[in-house]
Order: sequence, then structure tokens, then C-alpha cells
Amino acid sequence: MRLRGRTKLALGAVLVAAACAVTASAAVGSPAAASRQILRAGTGSPQTGAFTPSGAGDVTQAEFPGELDSDAGPSPFGGTIVNRSLSKGNGKGASATSTGKAKSNPQFNTGFEGLNFYQQRYARAGNQFSLEPPDQALCVGNGYELEAVNDVLNIYSGSGASVLPDNTSANIVAGFPRNVNHAVDLNSFYGYAPAINRSNGVRGPFVTDPTCLYDAATQRFFVVVLTLETFPSGGFTTVNHLDIAVSKTSNPTGDWNIYPIEVTGDGSNPSASNACPCIGDYPHIGADANGFYITTNSYPWGGNGFDGAQIYAFSKAQLAAGAASVTMTHIDTSGTVNVPSDAGSTQPGFTVWPAQSPGTGSFNTDAGGTEYLLSSNAADEATHPVAGTGGNYMSSQLVSWKLTNTSSLNSATPALSLSNEVLSVNPYAIPPKAKQVGSGTLATVATPQGYCLNDTTTVLFNGQPGCWRLLLRAEPAHDEVISRPDSNDTRMQQVMYANGKLWGALDTALTVGGVNRAGIAYYVLNPSAGTVVVQGYLGAEGQDFTYPAIGVTASGRGIMAFTHSGDAANPSAAFAPIDAKVGAGLWSDVPGGTGAAQTDGFTSYKSQVGNPPRTRWGDYGAAAVDGNSIWIASEYIAHACDYTAWGGPFFAGGVGDNLLGTCAGGTFTFGPPASGTPGTPGTRAALGNWSTRISKFTP
Repeated sequence: MRLRGRTKLALGAVLVAAACAVTASAAVGSPAAASRQILRAGTGSPQTGAFTPSGAGDVTQAEFPGELDSDAGPSPFGGTIVNRSLSKGNGKGASATSTGKAKSNPQFNTGFEGLNFYQQRYARAGNQFSLEPPDQALCVGNGYELEAVNDVLNIYSGSGASVLPDNTSANIVAGFPRNVNHAVDLNSFYGYAPAINRSNGVRGPFVTDPTCLYDAATQRFFVVVLTLETFPSGGFTTVNHLDIAVSKTSNPTGDWNIYPIEVTGDGSNPSASNACPCIGDYPHIGADANGFYITTNSYPWGGNGFDGAQIYAFSKAQLAAGAASVTMTHIDTSGTVNVPSDAGSTQPGFTVWPAQSPGTGSFNTDAGGTEYLLSSNAADEATHPVAGTGGNYMSSQLVSWKLTNTSSLNSATPALSLSNEVLSVNPYAIPPKAKQVGSGTLATVATPQGYCLNDTTTVLFNGQPGCWRLLLRAEPAHDEVISRPDSNDTRMQQVMYANGKLWGALDTALTVGGVNRAGIAYYVLNPSAGTVVVQGYLGAEGQDFTYPAIGVTASGRGIMAFTHSGDAANPSAAFAPIDAKVGAGLWSDVPGGTGAAQTDGFTSYKSQVGNPPRTRWGDYGAAAVDGNSIWIASEYIAHACDYTAWGGPFFAGGVGDNLLGTCAGGTFTFGPPASGTPGTPGTRAALGNWSTRISKFTP
């Protein structure tokens, strides 16, 4: 793996930074805020919970949440579960031109591979589902780095070594111990039964969308997930809740307090067809001097529209103290943005991302304490929340939100006020899907799952021809191609308030070299004055950039993480410096983060998920500030694996792992009789190959 040369970057990078006019628009009244008490439900810890080891006697072959088991073999995934997006098209990208580099010249300190698909699938003895995308969370403090993804977490030292207990010897999968680098499934962390008990097929709660924060002021770690309740036999009940975990001390390897928040009924779309029950999708968190905040996107389970972003506010001190009961204030943002939509003269907030701040002195204490949030409005969720479709997927507006009097959260009767301003910015639009090496051509042996779905001749260990039989019970069309990874839908990504400014970025279409590509639009605002300090685009000819996350130190020096792929580039973890003077600087793949292969996950193939497939990626990266250092995390493809190694002993005469598709090596063969030792650990699993990359910089 290599770091791209700076000379090549100087010729290829395309950036823009410009001032802009601002159109101020007061909120349409402050939305009603309702308070209720949230009880502490118990405690959790990063320790694997009880389970029945998976093995040769398993009666279940289900690989996806909500999928019913069948003796005939696994069936295709039935559709999208969470991280919804109503917008189905993309807009025309703005043209980008070059500009200068940022004043920040970041120093790379260290980096390592974080959680990957293998660890996710085989934690808790394999009583997990195959999941895409990882939805990456990262928080750093007190000498620890905590990473969480769908559906596992790990805690690392500064060198990247896991500090959790080694659970390999007890992690028995198909008869052998499996090394998942100490990773713990999120169901265990929150005290739930396994996602699936593979000895009998009984489902546990489905935990998703992890996000986390280390708050230096309280010296506590916070982890939030969305939990969907399930029937024991599979399928969702529609009941769902946000689960807040707060570390009892500054050491995240110890015990945590758990606070669940029921969100099934939260949403107020004016159309009866889009009434709740709703799902509290895409939760994200922020904090100011006084409060801890969660926002969600509320979608109806039974409709096609959108029920508005929801804001949940808590006293940070109460949560940090582990109070038996904490006061929560709920605000629905429906009908609060003074821009027309198909609901009338106003729009709901969509992905109203709350700000985080570095250290202990970067908060805004004006107006009784102020928390800032940012959102965008090019997507159908904002423009067509009733119909769920109909927009042009373009906008020249950002919405800057202000939640004031947050000090009242520490009282018995919180009295918050929410307002917003609509700011005029350079245009952004929903981007096209990204490209990777070979996109649109038939899957090759370098994308072994896709190649297997197309294969009709490989002889299997049982003498049958056709690799596809290992993955599906019904023969597919055998025309799977290398996919185009999903881009985001212009929803706002990670927001920071630092050095008196508000920082955010989103995915956008960009016209670069005459071609519409996926790129990034970034913004630095002065939220007190309602002005844009600097804005710009980050894109490059022949390349795609997706899922940005910005971290900024208290002095105003920043790093923007994102995924980079392109015509000749596999999905890679990349970064660019950013500041409030000239915006983003020259981009590069992080050291050790250059993609080793194409994405080869189950969401890439129509025989697995339907036609057209939607190659899930992201759905977000992360950045965390620790003093003068910034840690960043992005999804990438860390390892290559060819078809023969992927199949191992499942192919006639083959030798390797006794789990399909792990590429772990080993001496196992199905015989007769079955014998040998499988390899451990693996780099992937049969249905996916994503990894995450964690890097530390001093900007």
C-alpha cells in the first residue's frame, strides 16, 4: 500500500473555496417541546453475553435480519431495513475549479485496521447476521479509542491493540475457536439476547446505527444505537427505541448505564397515510456545555413519506452521574423550516445533525447555553415529505439550527427554544453512485462472491456443479457485475462547533473534467452572525469522494475523512486538511488505507437483494478530537481474496477454512471424512468484505 505522491495530487485535485451571500429566515415559531422521564434500565459492559455455540447441528441458514429460515438454503434479502432514503435520482453537479491548499499541514501519527466484516459476522460465536454497511462510530479520550459498527464494538489503545479481554477460546463457530480480535457484539453490550440463536433460529433485538462521543467535560463515553424489536421467529414488531449507554467512569472497558427511549410514536406528518408507527432512523449525537443531544429521521413503517427529524435533549450532568431517572425533552422539527414543500409553506428538518465540540472550552454559553445543528434540503424528505418523491434533488440552501437556554436542562422544568436560519450557499445535488475498478463489467475471481453467483461449472465438495449453489437455493441469471458503491443523498454529515465556528460537509454531485461524479461540499459558518465564512467543493477527475466526516481542534485546525474510489481506484480511506481560511487542502489516501480490492458485499448483487441492487456503503464515517490530535475513521476494502481461497474446501479437492468465504486458509477438508484445522482469523466472510480504517493526525 502506498501514499499518493503530492505532485500527482497537485495536478489532479479539484477544489473550490468561496464566500457566499446569506438569506436569513426565522423559524416558523419555536416548535413545542415535551418533556418526559427516562428511567435507567440497567447496566451493560463490553463483555460477550451468553450464547449457544454455532455448529454442525445448526437448524438455521438465515443471513439477514427479518429473513425466514429454510431447509433448502439461504434466500435473498427482502429489502432495506434502516438508513432509509426517499430520493431515487441524482442532480446535476456544479463545476469545480482549483484553488490553494489549506494552512494546516497534518502530520500522520499512526493508523490501523479497525473492525471488519469477519469480526462482525463471527462475534458471539457466529450468532450474528451479515450486515452492510458498517455505519462507523468513533470516540476517543483518556487514552482509549472506542469504535462501533453494525453490529460490534472494540476498544483500542493508542497503538491500535484491543484492550478488551481475549474471547477467542470461548468463541466457538462450527466447532472451532474464532479470533475476532476481542470484538464484542452490540447485543451483548446492551444486555440483549443474540441477534439470532443459530441453534434454534430465535431472533433477538436488531441493534443498528451506532454512534459515539467522548465528552471531555464529564469524562464519560456515550454510545447510542437504534434498537428494533423482533418476533422470535423473525420479522419486526415496529416497536423501536434509542438506547443510550453512558460509561460509569472515564474507562470504557468497565460498566455502563443504559437508558432506552421509546420512539415508535414520534413524528407528525400531516398526511394520514404516513402516520406512525415510525422508525427513529439514523440517530446522531452532539453535546454542548449543558446538554447531550440525539437526533433522528422519523419514517412511517407503513407509508412512503417522511415524518420529520426529531430532537431529544438531556442534561449531560444527569446522564454522567448515572441518575436513576433523567429528564428528556423531545422536539419535532416538522413544519419549522420556512421553505415550501408538498406539506405546505414549510419543510421538516431532515438529518438535523447536532454539533460536537473539542475539549472543555469550545462550547457557546450565550443565551443560557447554545447547541448548534446543521441540515440540508435537496432530498425528497425535505421537499416532498408527504408524497415521498418528486423533487429535483438540488439545493442552494443550508439550514442552521440553534437550540438555546440549554442550561435549563439541569433543572426540573427544561425550557428550550429552537430556531433556524436558511442560508444561501453554492449549489449541491444528490450525487451519482461512485465507481471502482471494473464497475459495470462481469464479476471476476477478484470479486469471488460475484464470480460464484455467475459460476455454473465449479465442482463442489458434494460433487454438484456450480458455485452459486453455495449461496442461493434458486439458480440466478449469472450476469452479476462489479458494482458502483452507494453515494449519500446530500444529508448533512458530522458537525462540529470549534473556534467559534460551525463545520459540516455533505455528499454532492460535481462536474469534474466534464463528467458528473460524486464529491464533497463543505461549509464553515459563523452561526452567531448567520454568515458563511468559507465553503467549497472537494473532487478530482476520475475519482469519487463520499461520506465525509470533519474533526476540528479548539484552535480551528481540521481534518476531513472520507472514502475515495474511482475509475482506477478501489474503495480507500482518504483525508484532506481543512481550515476556516481557504477551506480544504490537498487530499490523499491515508497511509495504509489504499483499497486492496473492490467491494464484494451481498448488497452489490441483484440475485441477493433484487434489481437494481444498491451497494450499501458508509452510511457515515467519523472523526474524533483528542486534545491537539484528530482521529478519523472510514470504510475501505483492506484485503484481497481470490476465488479459490474464498471457496477453499467447499470446492472439490480444495483445502482451507471450514467457513465459506473467510479467506483464512487452514488445512481443513470435507473429506471423507472431514478433517484438519481451519484458519483463524479471516479477512472477510462469504457475503461481504468491508473493513474500517482508523488514523491519527496532528493538524
